[in-house]
Amino acid sequence: MTTAFVICGALGKEVKDIVDRRGWDVDIYGVSALLHLYPNRIVDELREKLHALRPSYERLVVVYGDCGMTGKLEPLLDEVGASRVRGPHCYEMLAGAELFDRVSGERPGTFFLTDWLVRNFERAVVRGLGLDRHPELKSMLFGNYEAVLYLRQVPNPRLATEAAEIAAYLGLPLEINDVGLGELESRLADLMSG
Repeated sequence: MTTAFVICGALGKEVKDIVDRRGWDVDIYGVSALLHLYPNRIVDELREKLHALRPSYERLVVVYGDCGMTGKLEPLLDEVGASRVRGPHCYEMLAGAELFDRVSGERPGTFFLTDWLVRNFERAVVRGLGLDRHPELKSMLFGNYEAVLYLRQVPNPRLATEAAEIAAYLGLPLEINDVGLGELESRLADLMSG
């Protein structure tokens, strides 16, 4: 059976590591993580990619949460006969449902970081949201956050330092939680075995 994963670029390294380690015969196609700045464009990009891939693959798996698409992903999956990894977004997939629900319930004003977001914060957040040109927007966009939680996939001192710099930039306390791949791998494994 030929399988293609169509993945969010923010999970590219993690998904490739899982595929390689498990020896899955899967082709991986990425979609830019920067589309999260325009969630309605994610659906358009996925539609185009999934329809282009459909004739060449028996199975299409989308590695995305809802990610601000307001329920528009599920009808697209039905339209092209694709499945997707379970979860509302990568923060929940990587944290795991229990940790994510607990943090969201106890501290709903938490800004989550992943390895990808730490590495790309300047490009994706500062420049992506225009904070480099309009620094006055920072308090409007981040003023209601209470803390930063770095869901760390791989312990890396450089990324930990960058996460601390991001928290300082946002004026928020930082917590680092080593989550590894959380539930992402087990959810992908469930899809591959089903």
